[in-house]
Amino acid sequence: MYNRPEQVLEQYELEVKSVAKGRESYICDTDQGQKLLKEYRGSRERAEFLAKMLEYLYNQGLLVERLCCTREGIPIAVGEDETKYILKDAVFGAECDTKNRDEMVAAVQQLARLHNAAETYPGEIPDFVMANQKELLFLYEKHNRELNKVKNYIRAKKKKNEFEMLFLGQYNRFAGKALEVTEQLAGLEMENGLVGFCHGDFNQHNVVFQKKQIAVVHFEGFSYQMRVSDLANFMRKMMEKNNWNTGLGIDFVSAYDKVRKLSAKELRYLYLYLAYPEKYWKIANHYYNAHKAWISGRNIEKLERFIAQEEERGRFLEMLFHFTAK
Repeated sequence: MYNRPEQVLEQYELEVKSVAKGRESYICDTDQGQKLLKEYRGSRERAEFLAKMLEYLYNQGLLVERLCCTREGIPIAVGEDETKYILKDAVFGAECDTKNRDEMVAAVQQLARLHNAAETYPGEIPDFVMANQKELLFLYEKHNRELNKVKNYIRAKKKKNEFEMLFLGQYNRFAGKALEVTEQLAGLEMENGLVGFCHGDFNQHNVVFQKKQIAVVHFEGFSYQMRVSDLANFMRKMMEKNNWNTGLGIDFVSAYDKVRKLSAKELRYLYLYLAYPEKYWKIANHYYNAHKAWISGRNIEKLERFIAQEEERGRFLEMLFHFTAK
């Protein structure tokens, strides 16, 4: 941020007592409580819709951070260098513990409540927030092309390092699974009932536990797409951290389903989200876009861990597949 935060805060109807640097934001102590000032890269229209949705969710009894409006009544402030900012309520607490089953399950249930509440939003949904119905298919097709590009790049090298040999050794296995998922996805018909307001980055860092409530924060990446994308995103991260424990994964699906009933089509999409070897693509993509003259041992470690977890991942996916027959 290039502007002094105090200059930006002058655009709001509040008294600033102190400002401290936080993680990617400024923590502001004001006469209206603690606020977070954060750089914002979206449009004014997108921020205005988000402000209305968060206010609605809050009024439905969900603890979410709300956006503050400037003296002009808009939810973004623009600094002297044209950088945009949002000011929102500060919500503090402990992040979801990725080793605590009860907390992870509670987070999934809170996500289902959020989806339920957003579904009853009475306002108009602008076209610009709606995702393309084939977005997931297009994304996986793009990932497949990128995996092929990495394979061709490595094969053309005369001297290959440890990571490159390991990647090539597993390529047919995981690229084949990626293609299989993509082909199944291409054969599915999208239905309007599957699409709704999504957090967009639902993970352990954005679920905050307080003494009596669970808060959900950082909605800047929100979208209107298949709701199970939020559930899949959270489950993938938690399952990777817990060696794809089948019992834990089924607990997640059951916990969400108890609060918000999952349709057979949603379960099918959830399966395809999780069946795609996302981690393999992510590691390959990071390698390809990094400085290839120096290979991080961390990349090798991540790839080895992903390969080691594949048997457990396959066991969970087989169990989840049976849920799709529900």
